[in-house]
Amino acid sequence: MTTSATRGSVALVTLGCTRNEVDSEELAGRLAADGWTLVDDAADADVALVNTCGFVEQAKKDSIDTLLEAADLKETGRTQAVVAVGCLAERYGRTLADELPDADAVLGFDSYADMSTHLQGILAGSRPQSHVPTDRRRLLPLSPVERPAASDSVALPGHDAEVVRSRLGSAPWAPLKIASGCDRRCAFCAIPMFRGSFVSRRPTDVLAEARWLAGQGVRELFLVSENSTSYGKDLGDLTLLESILPELTAIDGVERVRVSYLQPAEVRPGLLETMAATPGVSPWYDLSFQHASTPLLRRMRRFGGTEPFLGLLEGVRARQPLAGARSNVIVGFPGETEADVEELERFLTAARLDVVGVFGYSDEDGTEGETLDGHLPQDVVAERVERVSALVEELTAQRALERVGEPVTVLVEEHDEDDALVVVGRADHQGPDVDGVCHVRMTDGALPAVGSFVEGVVVGAEGVDLLVEPR
Repeated sequence: MTTSATRGSVALVTLGCTRNEVDSEELAGRLAADGWTLVDDAADADVALVNTCGFVEQAKKDSIDTLLEAADLKETGRTQAVVAVGCLAERYGRTLADELPDADAVLGFDSYADMSTHLQGILAGSRPQSHVPTDRRRLLPLSPVERPAASDSVALPGHDAEVVRSRLGSAPWAPLKIASGCDRRCAFCAIPMFRGSFVSRRPTDVLAEARWLAGQGVRELFLVSENSTSYGKDLGDLTLLESILPELTAIDGVERVRVSYLQPAEVRPGLLETMAATPGVSPWYDLSFQHASTPLLRRMRRFGGTEPFLGLLEGVRARQPLAGARSNVIVGFPGETEADVEELERFLTAARLDVVGVFGYSDEDGTEGETLDGHLPQDVVAERVERVSALVEELTAQRALERVGEPVTVLVEEHDEDDALVVVGRADHQGPDVDGVCHVRMTDGALPAVGSFVEGVVVGAEGVDLLVEPR
């Protein structure tokens, strides 16, 4: 039995994106402050708190599988309770609870602030009411500038004025949330319904958390949101991202600041200028293209096409010739023709992107895409995924080889377990988790510590990964 003094132990299991990682560390901070012991392995915890992902079908399946695996621990380990939180829990709530009776609770974002009380009650034998989903876009005013006054009444994970966070790992980089929610209405995406309307964090709060992270040994800040190019629009200043970048890079201990999820239609010349001119801002452009055929993009409720996208990349490279660029694309959207796929292939061939994620379209509950005509058979979608993925694999390997001879500064993230002379890390143009890495073969002396930087030159490539020799 746990006591009120120690509360008990809890393991946070995080699935999905880096925004979820921030939310998990917020939950960890709240629970630790209220006396809970944080442990790494769910098998060693009284409570397995699973922060689920609800973005696409595979992510939902992974989340459900993880919840079932955690529930099995109640038979074999010390685990007494399994609790689902996160996007899948927020999105489906009671339905998820009915389908997963082995989960002891399904809690939405509104429960985060008082999670300790919920977990205490669950361990004491109570079963809280399951979250009832709602369209979170309706919780705040339609006009962005009216949202700040109303946002205090809405649960926004990762938006606390004070730093409420405990690090769940020791990586020398960390995600830093600058906003949440999204005002766009892409026909394939359900995120706005369960994450809500776009809300920026105040710069003072972002900077305070950045300083705290630097004090925890973080050398690289990874700015995350659903749409970073909208940062500040609800605070009355659409150039706020440009203003805050130099302040973030000036924090003692911070060597790099990386900006994720730039919406191509909203990228401003001033933002490109600031990113290129501010020392410490990584020359890395995470651009959400999704496709390149203009007619299909309009059907997706998006803007752009091959020529404007290539023009944007040209603007990036004119300022920073060695910049990295990455994106995701969707194939098989309803109505996609062979000509659309060929246009996407034409764009990808010309774009010279470092990394491309290829996803096959699947219907998401409540989205416009569900209602469109022209749905393609699943075997056609799968064939197009395989076709475009094969092209991407070839193109990104070629792009990596183009970097042979380039100088790089590598943030050391780990020592290679299989080779005592190699450290693994990332160059400026490589984002965390989903991009390639650098393998640096040291020639003499002790291996540099995790969190340090190594100057090197690219001497080879294996797929999207780079082989580097120190200078």
